[in-house]
Amino acid sequence: MFSSLITRVIATTISLLVAGIFMYTTFNVRHQHDMFIDTARESTELLLHTVESSIYNTMHLGNVQDVGSILSMVGQHNQLVGVRIFHPHGVILRSSIPSEVGRTVNVNDYKIYQSPKNYSIFTVPPHGEVLAMVKPIYNEAACHPCHGSKARVIGILDVNYSLNRTKMQMLDASRIFVISSIAITVFLAITISFLLLRFVKKPLDNMVNTMLKVEKGDFAVRIAYRGKDEIGRLIETFNSMVDRLEVAQNELEQLHFQQLERADRLAAIGEMAAGIAHEIKNPLAGISAAVTIIKDDMAADDPRGEILREVIDQVKRLDKTVNDLLFFGKPSLPELTCVDINTILTTTLKFASQYRGVVNIERRIELRPDLPSVYADDKQMQQVFLNIVLNAYQAMSSGGVLGIASSLTIRDNIEYVRVDVSDIGPGIPPQILEKIFTPFYTTKAQGTGLGLPICNKLVKLHKGEIRVTSDTAGTVFTVELPAYNPGSCDVNEVTV
Repeated sequence: MFSSLITRVIATTISLLVAGIFMYTTFNVRHQHDMFIDTARESTELLLHTVESSIYNTMHLGNVQDVGSILSMVGQHNQLVGVRIFHPHGVILRSSIPSEVGRTVNVNDYKIYQSPKNYSIFTVPPHGEVLAMVKPIYNEAACHPCHGSKARVIGILDVNYSLNRTKMQMLDASRIFVISSIAITVFLAITISFLLLRFVKKPLDNMVNTMLKVEKGDFAVRIAYRGKDEIGRLIETFNSMVDRLEVAQNELEQLHFQQLERADRLAAIGEMAAGIAHEIKNPLAGISAAVTIIKDDMAADDPRGEILREVIDQVKRLDKTVNDLLFFGKPSLPELTCVDINTILTTTLKFASQYRGVVNIERRIELRPDLPSVYADDKQMQQVFLNIVLNAYQAMSSGGVLGIASSLTIRDNIEYVRVDVSDIGPGIPPQILEKIFTPFYTTKAQGTGLGLPICNKLVKLHKGEIRVTSDTAGTVFTVELPAYNPGSCDVNEVTV
């Protein structure tokens, strides 16, 4: 239930709303309670001053006996529990309740007289809570004939004001305020929930359902929303994204169709090239054998021998082209064994040293001695490195430096034996660099465009990677082959 964002927002909002209104209600009830108590205290204080004035006037006239009558008359008020005058020693001298005269005043009333504050609230059975307030009656000059002049306080006027009516008023006011607060809370909760469900949850649910349709491939759906708020901007962005996805899907479908057509054409061309290669290979072998026999029968100084040697060279070039076509169309599976990459590189350099342009090229060889073995076909890897080295020689026709370095690298927690073959030739232009592994793409007058594609395929068959970087300072070919691991190498895993 609470996995829904809207549910959590509504629950959180209502909780905060209830907590806020509860705190406000508690504060307000306490404030009203204090206000009612202050009102009762002011009323009691006013009544106390009135009684005090009446008593002073009566006593000034010498009618001391009328004091009791005044207290009895005032005590008939329905909010008063009792009105009395007690001696500073605590004995009740006059009271609205005649039976109290001569008794000791209530300990709570006497404590008020002794405290700095002249009022207090306490419980008086059976009247409940009362507000008691006292006021000393001072011995003025007019009082000396009867009370003498020694005592400073001749009595304490004590009034007990019942708070039952005040409490009822507070209870009614609190009940009304609590009911109003609950009603407001319920109204706000329902209103907020409705607004969130109407203007947030519904558009989001609509967007989720639309996204599910888009996920299933329906890019024709759109969301209609007229609002200009955040949800509206989100939906507008979503519709724009779907528009771009639809365009991208159409472009991908067209590109995929073109790739399929191109793959079909390449497959047909490959099959045709393989068939043509088979048809050409046998006549070429016969032509080479016949020309070789004719050449061998000629005298060494016969000028036609040079022509025949050129014919034999061209036949060998055609035979190599046919072999490349056959190999690229269906390369043979590698015969995997544990081999040392440094040994393969040394052997390859011996073969490459026969190249005619090698005389002006300096070789810088840096082979790491402690490299692990690789699980590879040594002949196929010699073919890869020989092709790369010969390309480097051809790039430095006027001389240069050939660099060959072997090392160990780790990528994705797997050890690879790395070989870098570098030259300081003019470099490969960027527009050509991205096509060098494309079959039949070549910039050489007599090239077939299959050398590097075959190298790439052979390296992939060995689960390795071949990369090239080039600039005006030269070119670097990098070949990485997985280091030998007895538990992970299996010839049956190699597929064409």
